[in-house]
Amino acid sequence: MERQIKLIWDFRGPQAFSIAKHHEIHLKDFIKAEKITDRDLTGFEGLSDLHAIAFWVVPESEIKKYRDVLKPNRATVYEK
Repeated sequence: MERQIKLIWDFRGPQAFSIAKHHEIHLKDFIKAEKITDRDLTGFEGLSDLHAIAFWVVPESEIKKYRDVLKPNRATVYEK
């Protein structure tokens, strides 16, 4: 089974959590617009009062395709 990679967008500042939450909406809109049906694991997390992330989990073989279009800040191996 192919490794899954978590593409991550970082947001910082007092509004970080609400911005990350809103960014997830844009990720879901992208997934819907591109008719992607098998890669819809998205989310957002507050890491501290001033740091939050939005993320999308994709197969490792497709990282470059989505990285170049969506420009995440970083990525990590996804573990359930």
